[in-house]
Amino acid sequence: MSGAFAIVAPRLFDGETWHGNAALVIRGGIVEGIVAPGHVPGDAAVVELAGGLIVPGFVDLQVNGGGGVMLTDRQDVETIRTICQAHVPFGTTALLPTLITDTPETTARAVEAGARAAGEGVAGFLGLHFEGPHLSRSRKGAHDPALIRPMTDKDQDRLVAARQRLPTLLTTVAPESVDTARVSALSAAGIVVSLGHSDATFATANVYARAGASMATHLFNAMSQIGNREAGLAGAAIDNGTLWAGLIADGIHVDAATIRIALRAKNGPARIFLVTDAMATIGTEMTEFTLNGRTILRRDGRLTLADGTLAGADLDMISAVCFMHREVGLDLAEALNMAALYPAQAMGLDRSHGRLAKGARADLVHLSDALGVRTVWIGGQKVFAAQ
Repeated sequence: MSGAFAIVAPRLFDGETWHGNAALVIRGGIVEGIVAPGHVPGDAAVVELAGGLIVPGFVDLQVNGGGGVMLTDRQDVETIRTICQAHVPFGTTALLPTLITDTPETTARAVEAGARAAGEGVAGFLGLHFEGPHLSRSRKGAHDPALIRPMTDKDQDRLVAARQRLPTLLTTVAPESVDTARVSALSAAGIVVSLGHSDATFATANVYARAGASMATHLFNAMSQIGNREAGLAGAAIDNGTLWAGLIADGIHVDAATIRIALRAKNGPARIFLVTDAMATIGTEMTEFTLNGRTILRRDGRLTLADGTLAGADLDMISAVCFMHREVGLDLAEALNMAALYPAQAMGLDRSHGRLAKGARADLVHLSDALGVRTVWIGGQKVFAAQ
């Protein structure tokens, strides 16, 4: 719908408040307001939902692939479009296609594809996430160690130039490969800097936070852990109120009890938010695929290299929300915020994404009472309806 319309739902969550039997008014792809059904503007078409709830569209800041493709394998607009489309049926309305550690040439092609995707208005495309190559080999995870390297002046300049061509840019770096002056320069250029794949100490992580890093990548995974005499990067991500932290909530990457402890301990205002770290398997029946020439196996909800090393996640965002609500025991509103509002805030985009407030983009999801995705709108346009 391109004009004005209103969606009437039994329950509606705007990112802060639950509304009962309310109408969400949308005009020109933007939220105009939430009103009682009897106060819908006369020029607005009315869509009545018989059941379920309306919630803000999910925002995923770490998406390696979906729909059978990976940004690492092919850097073009069609790959980005396929990845975005693959995640829509799971409630994700904005995402960062993620390029893991690779060559400068591959990174340049990803920037070009991202700039073109933004220019073409690919639905759901939020920007790019470069996870590497400036990481620590000791915490490489599934990244190719031969491609991991320290950041140079040329690398820094390329990132700053890329930010000027993209709507948003997030990069994951390790203190072992990037000094604080570079982090400060990247942050000043509008790039969101996340710490990850690192053995950094608690003190070092806090120094980098003061230099401009504002996030930690997939909390507890590929990072120094909390110990009795050293709190590590994991401890800094929880204790430092300026560091946001992504979390893969599938019960495989982080135990539910560990998640509960982290949520209780997290200092704010920065918060823990959900990411999928999804691979090509999402939306497909694939049982294996390749990553930098290595076979990744899909077995029982896990994606691993042949040696058992976890290689991304076989996870979609609504499943992560359900895990947080049902297994971790989180209030539904908080689980929804971890999938929508908090990642938007972490990127400085919460005026337009992650909530259904006046002036925000009309990115929203109709969930059934059992939390199944029924319908998805991006910018007021219906882009998915369950059969």
